[in-house]
Formats: sequence, structure tokens, C-alpha cells
Amino acid sequence: MRNTSFSNTGTVPQPLLRRYMAYLRLEKSFSPNTLDAYRSDLQKMLNYYSEEGIDFRTVSLGQLDHFAAWLRDLGVGQRSVGRILSGVRSFYRFLVLEREIETDPTELLESPRLGKHLPEVLTVEEIDAIEAAIDLTRPEGVRDYAIVEVLYSCGLRVSELCGLKLTDLSLDEGFIHVHGKGNKDRLVPISQSAVQRLEAWFKVRGEADIKRGEEDFVFISPLRGKRLSRVTVFHNIKQLAALAGIRKNLSPHTFRHSFATHLLQGGANLRAIQAMLGHESIGTTEIYMHVDRQHLKEEILSHHPRNAVKPHG
Repeated sequence: MRNTSFSNTGTVPQPLLRRYMAYLRLEKSFSPNTLDAYRSDLQKMLNYYSEEGIDFRTVSLGQLDHFAAWLRDLGVGQRSVGRILSGVRSFYRFLVLEREIETDPTELLESPRLGKHLPEVLTVEEIDAIEAAIDLTRPEGVRDYAIVEVLYSCGLRVSELCGLKLTDLSLDEGFIHVHGKGNKDRLVPISQSAVQRLEAWFKVRGEADIKRGEEDFVFISPLRGKRLSRVTVFHNIKQLAALAGIRKNLSPHTFRHSFATHLLQGGANLRAIQAMLGHESIGTTEIYMHVDRQHLKEEILSHHPRNAVKPHG
């Protein structure tokens, strides 16, 4: 007998979810396998809503965009993200039909473009501009400066950053212990500039009233005394980029891409980059070879004498 229930449904009542699955089975004539796929994909959204305290009736387009970014940060492929978002749209169309909500928040929700996608990369100057835009007179600013440095210096996923604990740090040795996807742990070197920014943050962090059970997390909210969520880090990065006048479509993952690309451009071995990023397959890391080839092409077109524009006459 197939599973017909949802776990951890967050703000969505079980009876409503059962009506939705009945709608897919009876009115859409979906096969049992397709129903299982829709149920599994919808569960990912429900888990996210539960973790972030989101009400499904008032969810915004921006929150749904953050959900898509969260999926990508978990390592979900572009095609799978597109399929999950298709199921989310189906659920919200059903809610409109059932008059559970008045407007469909997914109408402008974009699916990821498929095909070979080169990740957005920041220049060193753009990273400097983002850091220069941070207000260091505020505790959150001191923390966010440390976050940017750790993301860029260590190439962490945002989930790894949010889960980073004081007991994971070996700053005197210049390493941090990262708990990655699939319970795969790795040691990652950390730059001296990132260490300095962490030490500045720890002075501010020591004055916060940290909630019980949150004491070991590196990055917390000074006001709430709790660890930061992925969505908060995503939102803060977007705000800093806007303040710095950077128009690229940024997320915390952009610093991870920049970390890998700059290492490759500096001559680092692809296998070493794979180990630092925590990629199980070298094929995942090889996308940075495409990024670097594009960089080399631009350099050649700009500077090679055979490509110089000759004056007429």
C-alpha cells in the first residue's frame, strides 16, 4: 500500500493535502508513480515552510524564489528544481480553484533555464565593494563581514555556513571542519583575513544573549540570540550587493563559485578544488574549467596581438 500521508506539514492542514492528492488522482488522472513524485516534491516545500515559519496562504514570490535558491544550495540539479517548482505551481493553482487563496503567488515564479549554465562569478574588486558597503558600527555588520569572508575564503555552501559551530574551528592551525552534504566531513583552509573578521565578530557575539541550545553556532542573530537561517543569509547578501551597486544575480553560492574560479585562475589543481568544495565527483567541479576557459578566451581576445584592431590607412 502506497504512502498517502505527509510528515512535518508546517502550516498546511492534512485534510487539505489529502484533497489535493485526490484532485491529482481523480481529475488529473495521474498514475501512482506520478502521485508519489508530486507528494515527495511537495514535501520539500512543506519542510522548508516549517523550518522558516512561512504561512502557505500568504507566501510571497520572494519567499518562493528563496525556496528555489535553497534547493540549489542543497545540490538539487536544475532539472529537478524545475520539476519541484512545477509541482508547487500545481498546488497553488489547486488552492485558487478551491478558493483557499485569492491570488496565485507562483504566477511569476521562474523555472531554472536548462542547458549548460555557467555560474555567476564576482571579481575580487566586487567582493571588496560588497565588504566596503557593510556598516561595521552595527553588530550585524561585523557578523556579515565575517560571513562574506568565510564564504569567499572557504567556498562553503550556505547550509554549511549556517551549521558551522565554534567546535568546528581550528583557527590557530588555519583550518575549519566542515560538515557537508551526505554527512561527508572535510577540512578546509581558512585565510588570515577571514580569521581576523571572525575574531572581530566573536568580540561582538560575546555580548549577545544567546538562547539555550544555540551557544555553539558561529553565526547568530545578536537580537534574537539564535542561529541564522539560510533565508536570512540569502536576504542579507542580496541587500549588501544592492548597496554596493552590483547588479549581478547574487546568492551566498556566488561566493562559492567565485572561490573556486579564482583558485583555478590562480593555478590551483582541479582535484584540490574538488576536495575543498566537497564535490563527490570531479565532473561537478569541472564546470569551473568552463568558467576559466571563458576567462582565457576573453583575455586572448583582449590582449593577443593577432586580435588587435589595426588602424585603417
